[in-house]
Amino acid sequence: MKLNAIIVEDEENSRLILRNYLTKYCPNISILGEAANVEEALVLIRNNDLDVVFLDVEMPYGNAFDLLDKVGDINFETIFVTAYNHYAIDALNAHASYYLMKPISIDELIKAVDYVTEIRTKEDALQDEVLVPKTNSVRGKITIPQQDGFEVIDTADIMYCKADDNYTEIYLNNNKKKLVSKTLKYIEESLKDANFARVHKSYLVNVNEIVKYVKGKGGSVVLSNGKEILVSASKKSDLLSYFK
Repeated sequence: MKLNAIIVEDEENSRLILRNYLTKYCPNISILGEAANVEEALVLIRNNDLDVVFLDVEMPYGNAFDLLDKVGDINFETIFVTAYNHYAIDALNAHASYYLMKPISIDELIKAVDYVTEIRTKEDALQDEVLVPKTNSVRGKITIPQQDGFEVIDTADIMYCKADDNYTEIYLNNNKKKLVSKTLKYIEESLKDANFARVHKSYLVNVNEIVKYVKGKGGSVVLSNGKEILVSASKKSDLLSYFK
């Protein structure tokens, strides 16, 4: 698993040593930048999607804990790198993932990176379970994955869904549209307990929003917002079964 990282260290030689060790012994670490003080580090943290920050404790114009306070909500792992062991308790209280003493032991560095890799891998696995469209039959919700998390939508607010290759366009009753990186078949399975009918290879409709059926070989349905959608002949009987 690739990990995006930055190095925060005021001593240039220490940054060079750590960078060289990481490049040689921890190939899954991608170093996106380096900072020599708190302000430089803040810029890097706010402008990059980071997995881990290698953080020296003592720096000019503030220390590591000042930096973490300024960051606020921390969504990366922290590996403290310091010559002083008396910061260990403070590091634990700051939820540090690992505490490395200078001079850096290569074995300890590898262990620290392996530990963070394991943490991020487990977090990604957990997110993969959550960040997929799925419903809760009790609450009538569906989760829609986004880059920074997921959005929760009431299934009752969905008018219809339209296939767009390997994506699905979800149309809501407030005239908004959501684009989801899942196939319509996947969305159909997610909504199987929520009164949604596949009326066409490209359309999945909320049966509760249907206000009219127009006869024909397959016919068509008209939704409450005026949208008319063709019904495939092969899907006609399944649709009409909702109204028997």
